Amino acid sequence: MAIKLYNTLTQKKESFQPIEEGKVKMYVCGPTVYNYIHIGNARPAIVFDVVRRYLEYRGYDVRYISNFTDVDDKLIRAANELGEEVPDVAERFIEAYHEDTGALGVKRANEHPRVTENMDEIIAFIEALIEKDFAYESEGDVYFRTKQFEGYGKLSHQSIDELKLGSRIGVGEKKEDPLDFTLWKAAKEGEISWSSAWGEGRPGWHIECSAMAQKYLGDTIDIHAGGKDLAFPHHENEVAQTEALTGHTFANYWLHNGYININNEKMSKSLGNFVLVHDLIKQHDPEAIRFFMLSVHYRNPINFNHELLQSAKTGLDRIKDTVENLEHRLENSADLAEDVAAWKEKIEEFRQRFVEEMDDDFNTANAISILFELSKEANLYLQGSNSSKEVLELLIELFNEFGSILGVSFRAEKALLDEDIDQLIEERNKARKERNFARADEIRDELKDQGILLEDTPQGVRWKRM
Repeated sequence: MAIKLYNTLTQKKESFQPIEEGKVKMYVCGPTVYNYIHIGNARPAIVFDVVRRYLEYRGYDVRYISNFTDVDDKLIRAANELGEEVPDVAERFIEAYHEDTGALGVKRANEHPRVTENMDEIIAFIEALIEKDFAYESEGDVYFRTKQFEGYGKLSHQSIDELKLGSRIGVGEKKEDPLDFTLWKAAKEGEISWSSAWGEGRPGWHIECSAMAQKYLGDTIDIHAGGKDLAFPHHENEVAQTEALTGHTFANYWLHNGYININNEKMSKSLGNFVLVHDLIKQHDPEAIRFFMLSVHYRNPINFNHELLQSAKTGLDRIKDTVENLEHRLENSADLAEDVAAWKEKIEEFRQRFVEEMDDDFNTANAISILFELSKEANLYLQGSNSSKEVLELLIELFNEFGSILGVSFRAEKALLDEDIDQLIEERNKARKERNFARADEIRDELKDQGILLEDTPQGVRWKRM
């Protein structure tokens, strides 16, 4: 069964056909590293990490590139405010990005190119556009001749006439046309800059991704992805300048994730509802944040608040409890065979249903619903007095399989008990054998005060931290 994905370019779901059999070239726009990332940045990092994981699960060799914009107006402003150099600010927040997204279970890209490390390629790209008459220099700035590129607006589905209504020439800009966009900015006094044929300066935002995508993935790539807010003008301009240079389709499939709202309001600094991941992961389980992000289809908007996040945590814990119960039963289970065939069939049905949902434009929301169904079935199985080791192993394996796709572990972390608590549990076991239930209850309460919850089962005493 083919994977179908919604292509922003065509505005419909299409069967995925890679350029090269069994391989995927994927570029995801990364952050501008002038501060810690907010949850709006975290959403594409998480959802496209899942897309990558799922493509790999389906057997594709994915080359995944995600950039860092480590020089631009925001970085220069942040560096001035902090009294630091731009590269130092960028380096600090690149490290913070890896730390925060790592906590959220995001795998590192095959390459994380930086603008400042690809300046030669960016300048050469601009020079080639000038040679082809798609770009021009004006008093140290370089602009792209937007009207000269036939099809401008095809990604965001806007016509040139519509775009002209909202365009203007800003103060200090020397454009031929209001629609033209910047490829190179002449340096202002004291700003970080690089030498070029047009003088000292730095690149515009859009040209950076085009140059880096071409360098690391080639003229045409399979999938280009990012937040919905990037579709215009960033991705539209990438299409124009890249296809103007190469004469080839830039990306065959464009994926865009929806916005995040905070308590049903758009997230913005002016509203004071800006949520940084760096702060959020100190307050909430990072896996629960990821699970929450995946509980809504990636193209739909998602509403965030702490209550919804706690609800996601509760749901995740339910699944973890199921897996923990399966593992506990496995340690104390006989190898019965009477129901293995039926369960093998049922487990395969769950796998196929999960795959069908993920094949349908990476529908993690429906896939998670199937996970809860699987958890319910597994718990019903555990209520029986007999169980098969093989069935238990197959169920655990399936949970782990689904977890690896979603980037979430369903195995509860077991903290080690210290010697005192070990001794108390042993003492309680002895008290129960001697029918000293008052002492046994006293120890249970003592452990509870220390955050250890005991559960007496037919297979023995289980414990977990509260």
